[in-house]
Amino acid sequence: MSNNNEHILQVKNLQKTYGGHKVLRDISFDINKGEAITIIGPSGGGKSTLLRCINLLEEPTDGEILFHNNNILDSKYDRNKYRSKVGMVFQQFNLFNNKNVLQNCMVGQELVLGRSKEEAEKIAIENLKKVGMEPFIKAKPQQLSGGQQQRVAIARAISMDPEVLLFDEPTSALDPEMVGEVLATMSKLAKTGLTMVIVTHEMGFARDVSDQVIFMSDGVITEQGTPQQIFQNPQEEKTQKFLRNFRNSEL
Repeated sequence: MSNNNEHILQVKNLQKTYGGHKVLRDISFDINKGEAITIIGPSGGGKSTLLRCINLLEEPTDGEILFHNNNILDSKYDRNKYRSKVGMVFQQFNLFNNKNVLQNCMVGQELVLGRSKEEAEKIAIENLKKVGMEPFIKAKPQQLSGGQQQRVAIARAISMDPEVLLFDEPTSALDPEMVGEVLATMSKLAKTGLTMVIVTHEMGFARDVSDQVIFMSDGVITEQGTPQQIFQNPQEEKTQKFLRNFRNSEL
């Protein structure tokens, strides 16, 4: 949970257009140190595109992304340094199939952060312990369940000591019975004060873990507030309608 208002990231008037189609229109919000922010809303509303723009996997068409008050879209800005500070966990786990669990969590540390093999291994094992995957360090990804692979992907991401960790629907590719173990891992991480931005369809999780909830629809932020404001007392009709679908089952 965030105790201070130090902005790590600020998204200002962000736009993304493909051809004539505006996927993101004038998106602005701040991410404070230690905050867990969830982004919810209907499919196709631009949530994943927003994360991909923040991570520079997509090039925004217009606007600014400030990281510690520096615009990362400025041509002089060192993007590689930024990428090493802002991690991402994907829907598909993106593990290296030819490497075992431990190696998957070491390779980025050695190549990007220049850590020694010994140090990388120590940090990898520490983080695999945190996500309950230390017993599987010698296993290859294809020997693991989807939930286990995603927990390894999370351990790999936190082994890079990111200042911000982005999650793009991290449970959407999982069988229902595996969703809980990944959400539990993420809840634990949120309590450590890691700054997290999570695109998710898991409403109960969003309500319980977030400091801020952003509701996105049709490429705009329709509503933003605390979980209590969004889930108990949504102001906008689109938010109300969307949450009505979840009320009975999840909330």
